[in-house]
Amino acid sequence: MITRKSERVTETREHMRGGAGAALLTPASKELPGNARLFSEIRLAPGASIGHHVHENETEMFLFLEGEGRVMDDDVEAFVHPGDSMATFSGHGHSVENIGDTDLVLVAVIIKD
Repeated sequence: MITRKSERVTETREHMRGGAGAALLTPASKELPGNARLFSEIRLAPGASIGHHVHENETEMFLFLEGEGRVMDDDVEAFVHPGDSMATFSGHGHSVENIGDTDLVLVAVIIKD
């Protein structure tokens, strides 16, 4: 199944997971398999963030495409750049913040355990 760019509708989530500003989520596919909860491009403007949250019974994976970010991987702070990836497994938490001057763009996938 192919999802055309023109078919993808962006949703704005203000203060996503208690973060600052807005996160723009654009689904990458119009349909997902039963064990997937999310497959989306996420765009954070400078200063915007996704607040810290814990995943239960699922894994979230990020691939950072553009921009510069700071993440918390459980209690470990790290800086991310284009080409970096991150996986947060069940029982663990993370947050993402755009610390650059341009949008932070990433692809996010959530798979249910």
